[in-house]
Amino acid sequence: MTIVLRQICLVAERLAPVLEDFKAAFDMDVCFVDEGVAAFGLENALIPIGTNFIEVVAPVKEGTAAGRYLERRQGNGGYMVICAAASKDIQDDVRARAADQNVRVAWEHDHGSGRYMQLHPGDMGGSFFEVDLTDPFEPEGFWPPAGGRGWEDKVNTSRVKAIRAVELQSDSPEPMAERWAIIARRPLEIGEHNRAYFDLENARVRFVKALDGRGPGLSALDIEVTDKEAILAAAQARGLPHDETHVTLCGTRFHLV
Repeated sequence: MTIVLRQICLVAERLAPVLEDFKAAFDMDVCFVDEGVAAFGLENALIPIGTNFIEVVAPVKEGTAAGRYLERRQGNGGYMVICAAASKDIQDDVRARAADQNVRVAWEHDHGSGRYMQLHPGDMGGSFFEVDLTDPFEPEGFWPPAGGRGWEDKVNTSRVKAIRAVELQSDSPEPMAERWAIIARRPLEIGEHNRAYFDLENARVRFVKALDGRGPGLSALDIEVTDKEAILAAAQARGLPHDETHVTLCGTRFHLV
């Protein structure tokens, strides 16, 4: 069951200020803008972190799912965990396991080189879980949501090298962890501070208790950094919430590891 993390989607009330925050703190530039998200009443931009991506979306009209998510989570925050499956059989297995767990498919769409599949955040526990099929399957290369190819020259690892973990929070993290692990067909482990987690090929998915009053959702990322001092200095200069271990951008904690 080869499933790799490729992209994290964050949702923002306004796109431009968040992109400016990422540029200031992490020295990262936009590599792709998908005009197709306008069909969902959104605008977006993708930023490469190593061979993965941070996508930021923002509503540009009323009545969008993203807008309702902003209201429910009281502002900017994590929105989607987006992965790639190595084969159609794996994507089909994820879909079947989701159905067994009474998790709905929120959206599916064939594209020129595969199929997108999003599992409903209300059923998963606060975040979309998207498992996409692409041909070719290149865990560190070709990626249709970022335009396929051509993004590589925008990668800048002077401050940040990679996404190492995704953190999902819930008032009851244990049932959420079990559901995600079953659907991803991964063994669930118990780690530091008695927190449940499972590992994808290239990143950890961790489950924690919600303590910030914002309810269930994608709350944090662990990012491997190459210049922690520069990140913290930039966060201080820009007025971003931070301490010696993390920086908060777009309502999401970025743990510096």
